[in-house]
Amino acid sequence: MMSSDYKRLTGVSRTTFGTMLSEIESKAAQAKFGRPPKLSCGDQVLMTLMYWREYRTQFHIAQSYGVSEATVSRTVRKIEDILMKSGKFTLPGKKALQSSDLAIEVILVDATEQPIERPKKAASALQRQKEAPYSKGTTHDQRQDQTHSRHCLRAGQHA
Repeated sequence: MMSSDYKRLTGVSRTTFGTMLSEIESKAAQAKFGRPPKLSCGDQVLMTLMYWREYRTQFHIAQSYGVSEATVSRTVRKIEDILMKSGKFTLPGKKALQSSDLAIEVILVDATEQPIERPKKAASALQRQKEAPYSKGTTHDQRQDQTHSRHCLRAGQHA
């Protein structure tokens, strides 16, 4: 694998990975107690880089390496602690990140789903009933005439 492809895959160069690996192996040699880890030091560093680089969930990383989520969590935390305590690997401070000549404009779009109020079908049926109250004394023919004249008025016609 070419050096540029390796950096694209892991986020670090081969020399940085080698430095990380030697630091982890030296700490692992000092702490020879408990159950031996299922993954080699190189796999542990790669797993941590995968977690940082790809933002994959611990569940998916665990499935890839054949370990539990708890093992992934412990391993990532352990590797992070060892690398940070070594003093060889640090991130630039906030001021170094802020002092840029580039003008960056950020536009946020709120794409949250919002419920839309829509009239209920039952409400429209109730509204139609309220529009035409009939008196008890009207006959069937009178009701039809009232309904016909209402429809004609809505349509703009004369009865």
